[in-house]
Amino acid sequence: MADTAFQTQYRQEFISAFEYGETLLRKTCITEANIKGNQAVFLVAGTGGAEAVTRGVNGRIPARPDDLTQLTCTLAEWHDKVERTDFNIMSSQGNGRRIMQQTTVKVLNRKIDADIIAELDTATLTAGAAAPASLSLISKAIGILGNNEVPVEDEDNIFVLGSPAMRHYLNQVPEFNSADYVEVKGLSGRVTRFRRWAGANFIFHPRLTGNGTSSEACFAYHRDSIGHAMHMAALDIAVGYNEEDAYSFARATGHMGSKKLQNTGIVKILHDGSAVGTGS
Repeated sequence: MADTAFQTQYRQEFISAFEYGETLLRKTCITEANIKGNQAVFLVAGTGGAEAVTRGVNGRIPARPDDLTQLTCTLAEWHDKVERTDFNIMSSQGNGRRIMQQTTVKVLNRKIDADIIAELDTATLTAGAAAPASLSLISKAIGILGNNEVPVEDEDNIFVLGSPAMRHYLNQVPEFNSADYVEVKGLSGRVTRFRRWAGANFIFHPRLTGNGTSSEACFAYHRDSIGHAMHMAALDIAVGYNEEDAYSFARATGHMGSKKLQNTGIVKILHDGSAVGTGS
């Protein structure tokens, strides 16, 4: 007796591929800038290291100017567009139009983070030679910020941007997960995008320069050290259909730019993540 003629069955729901598709780093930047045309201008204001003075021999108090520095970044136009024909959508598994919409937004979000990371990479202060993450390494980086007069007590605005390998090592540091030191228990509590520990907010990102190598570029920084500008009025997510050639498209467009504002507020933490790697 012959076997039944089996039919191949496909589930219509699609499964998202493993890829980074959101932006976390924009939340760690100064996003207020004066945008004119294709340029965004950030103003950094300070005293320039001035010290108090006594009244002069003429009886007048010596005056000084404030240190006002305008930093400009040029906004660039970035796009992602995906197209699929009617036949492709009809004959393929899953909701093709929804897939296009989701993937094009992911691409634009990745570009936002890549833009910010590229500016962080220009930082010149370092915490020393590459080493696996430890309480000592994190404390040293934050200490360097403090020595440069960065207000490290301003915990809401202090960030540590690390790699997945850094998280691996920190999970082995008792103080990182112990209820005696943290409110959110990393090994048994709820999953969060940000972890508050050692006076900083930790973010772990899989797309840092050197990810998975012996010299991953991780960072400790204050929000006021990095600026990101996006022309929100020009942010455009479009979905459409071309009747002439019978294809659907999804497009995401953004005009954006990033700028390092204060080098002394960024410490590069060279991290050895080679023992974790990428599994290859």
